[in-house]
Amino acid sequence: MAFFSRLRLQSLTAAHRGRCNFSTILSPDSKTPLSAKDKTLAALSLLKSEQNPEKILEICRAASLTPDLHLDRIAFSVAVTKLSESNQFSYVKQLLDEHRRDRPDLRTEKFAAQAIVLFGQANMVDDAIATFKKHHEDAGSESGSVKTLNALLFACATAKNYAEVKRIFVDFPAIYSISPNLDTYNTVIKSFTVSGSLSSVYSLLGEMKKNRIKPNATTFSHLLAGFYKEEKFEEVGKVLDMMKTEYSISPGTATYNVRIQSLCKLKRAREAMALLDKMLKEGPRPNATTFAELIQGFCSTGDLEEAKKLFKSMVGRGHQPTVECYFTLIYYLCVGKDFDAAFGICKESMEKKWVPNFSTMKLLVNGLAGEGRVEEAKELVGQVKEKFSKNAHIWDEVLAGLPQ
Repeated sequence: MAFFSRLRLQSLTAAHRGRCNFSTILSPDSKTPLSAKDKTLAALSLLKSEQNPEKILEICRAASLTPDLHLDRIAFSVAVTKLSESNQFSYVKQLLDEHRRDRPDLRTEKFAAQAIVLFGQANMVDDAIATFKKHHEDAGSESGSVKTLNALLFACATAKNYAEVKRIFVDFPAIYSISPNLDTYNTVIKSFTVSGSLSSVYSLLGEMKKNRIKPNATTFSHLLAGFYKEEKFEEVGKVLDMMKTEYSISPGTATYNVRIQSLCKLKRAREAMALLDKMLKEGPRPNATTFAELIQGFCSTGDLEEAKKLFKSMVGRGHQPTVECYFTLIYYLCVGKDFDAAFGICKESMEKKWVPNFSTMKLLVNGLAGEGRVEEAKELVGQVKEKFSKNAHIWDEVLAGLPQ
C-alpha cells in the first residue's frame, strides 16, 4: 500500500512540475496564472521568433490550444508554418498526432478537420488522408463526416495537389458513405478552375442540379475567376447570364470584386474601372476591397496618378484603406520615384501603427535623402527604430549611408 501511495505522490509531483514548467515557458516573470487568452498571446509571441522545433512543441503544449478559439487556430497555423518552412515535417506530425492522442477534448470532428487542413498547409497530403481515415475509424459510424471530407479536399487544394482533389472527390463519398454538400462542390470547382480543368466545371454544375444542391454566389465567383484567368470572356458572359436566368442570383459586391481583381491581373485596369463606375451608378455598393484591387491594378500598370485618385476617392467615400492598400501604394510610389506622395501616405500609415517592410522603407528613406530631404528621412528612420528596436543596427547602417 505504501508503494502505491509513493507512486501516486511521484506522479502528482511530476504533473505539478510539468504545469510549472509550462507556465514558466509562456511567462517566466509572471507570478499569477495566465488566462487562456493570455496563454495564447504569449505563445504566439514566442512562436514568431522560435526556431527550435522541440521548443515550438513545448510552447504549443503549454498554451493548451483548442480549435474552438480563433487565436488558438492562428497559433497552431503559425507553429505548423514555422516547422514546415524549416523542413521539420516529423515535428508537424508529432504536434498534431500527439494533441489528438493525448487530449480527450481534441478527439473531435472539429480538431480532426483542423489537423487535416494543417497537414495540407505543410504539404503533407498523405498525413492529411491518414488523419481523415483515422477519424472515420475512431468515430465508428457507417456514414462518414462531410466536414472532414471538405477539410481533406481543402488540404489537398492548399498543397496544390489537384490530382488528389479529383481522386478523393470521385472515390471517397462512395467509400465512406458521405453526401457531398455545397462546400464540397465549391472547393472542387475552385480547385478545377485554379488548375486549368475548366472543362469539367459544367458537368459539376449538372451533378449539383441532379443532387438538388443550388450553387451560390461563391460557386459562380470561382467560375468567373477561372474563365477570366484563361481569358475566355464569352464564358464569363455565359456564367453571368446563368446566374441571373437559371438561378436568380444577382451579382453582389463580392462577385464584382472577383471580376475587378481578375481584370487587374490581366493588366486590364481600365475595364475593371468601368465595373466600379457601374457599381457606383447602379449598385451594388463597392467596399474597401473593391478600391484596393483597383489601386493594385493601376499601380502594377504604372498608372500612379489614377491609383492616387482612387485612394483619395476611397477615403472620401468613407472606406478605410487596408494595411495592404497602404503598403502597395507606398511601394509603387517609391518605385515610380514619387517620394513626396509616398512620404505623406507612409506617415498616415504609421500613425495607424502600420509600418511597411524594410525594403520599402529603405527605398523611401534613400529617395527622400536623394531629393535633399535628409531630415525627413532621418525622422522616418527614428520612428522605425523606436518601433523595432531589435533591428536598430540595420537602420544605423542605412543612416550612415545618408548625406551628412
